[in-house]
Amino acid sequence: MSKSKKKFTWAIVFPIFFAVIFGIVSFLGVNFLNISNEKVWGMSHTFGCVVIGAVIAILLGGTATIAILLKRTSGNFKTCFAWEVFFLFLFVLFATFFATKTSPFPHFFTVWAHKADIQSKLQTSITQAENMFAAYEDYADNREHLYKNKLKSVVDAKNINPMEYEEYGFENNEISDASQIDTKMFTVHADLFPTNYSDTTNNNGIKEVATEWLQNSKNVTNSPLLIGIADVVNDIEKKSNEWLNMLVSFSQVREQGEQASDFEYKLGFENVKNDFTKLGNSTMLAIALAVIIYLLILLPYIFTERSTKSTYGFRALFRSLFSKKTKKAGKFSIKY
Repeated sequence: MSKSKKKFTWAIVFPIFFAVIFGIVSFLGVNFLNISNEKVWGMSHTFGCVVIGAVIAILLGGTATIAILLKRTSGNFKTCFAWEVFFLFLFVLFATFFATKTSPFPHFFTVWAHKADIQSKLQTSITQAENMFAAYEDYADNREHLYKNKLKSVVDAKNINPMEYEEYGFENNEISDASQIDTKMFTVHADLFPTNYSDTTNNNGIKEVATEWLQNSKNVTNSPLLIGIADVVNDIEKKSNEWLNMLVSFSQVREQGEQASDFEYKLGFENVKNDFTKLGNSTMLAIALAVIIYLLILLPYIFTERSTKSTYGFRALFRSLFSKKTKKAGKFSIKY
């Protein structure tokens, strides 16, 4: 590849590359702004956010790239220069707009500034959901313990209170009371821990699925750029309540003669969505990074050489203005 072709390639790649970076950050900002919306621009949430980020990248990278190509033209200089100025004006217009506080790029950094508080709230919610399964297992173990003790007391008093002995499903036959107790304990354990509660072999039980999702959510929540955290915010409460309802339904089964209360567990979720949607003034970091990216996008334009045949361009205009002033100064000195 020739030297001129290499320069041409880099002149195109550079603005596109940094425009894409700007677009990715903008995508994250749009994601935060629309965290409660199922649809964005009439499309699914994620796809709509991607489209907006792509549009922003195209507007910035496209206007800069067209200006670069127009500056490199080898003919029709007057028309190309006029269009070059027009696309530079558009770039400045878009760049100014996308740096305001209502735009996605600075909004990402507004949310990011409260990252520690958001992560702390979400970690609390995740931990509560994780502890729910341990609380249920404690509830089930305690219930089994109470039921077994009750069965033993019923057997011990069968001659005194035979009616209660029958109410708990015991039968006076060749099967011993101890064996009947074991059968009943097997049944209550199977009811409290059905096969879909835990499946360590295939890891597709409710407990394993929930544990994996919660662990992944913890990792996402700890992401320094908050990537993927919107999904956690939207799903943590919904999924946790679904799991809780399943556990409560397991606990609602009663064995013959058994008296017990349903499983209870309080889930508390702090509303973090406001932390994602609340607009704030653009931070100094957001402004500084936006300016740096804008300069990097325009860097190839600044260093792109204009045809020596062209009498147009900013340098040519400056030279023309300078020469006119010099001539006027010369004429004035002669008259003087």
